[in-house]
Amino acid sequence: MDPNNPLQQLLLRGLGTTSLVSERLRSVTQAWVRSGKLDPSQAPALVDDVLKALRGETPELEQQAERQLERNKDQLLQDLGLARQREVDELRGRLDRIERSLRQRPGNEMPGEIDIPD
Repeated sequence: MDPNNPLQQLLLRGLGTTSLVSERLRSVTQAWVRSGKLDPSQAPALVDDVLKALRGETPELEQQAERQLERNKDQLLQDLGLARQREVDELRGRLDRIERSLRQRPGNEMPGEIDIPD
């Protein structure tokens, strides 16, 4: 391992952490089974569910996190008084329709194209 490569160090630490959590989770579930707090048939399913979540194999959880992130982003934009992309797109569409309408009016000559910065 290259000590000067932070990405490689981060990856290896992540793998080590996942392995440590996996081992610890198995020992905890075994202790719960021995103490009667967990049914022996439920222990493997619990371990599998937690490990799937750690590996990012839970699309429902990821979708829920994405929705929450989108709501937080929308709230932040609203708090800052900034327009969302769909609002900007809607306004562009409205401007396009107004320009077309003005061009189609008889005897109404429009000046050259107006450059509106994006």
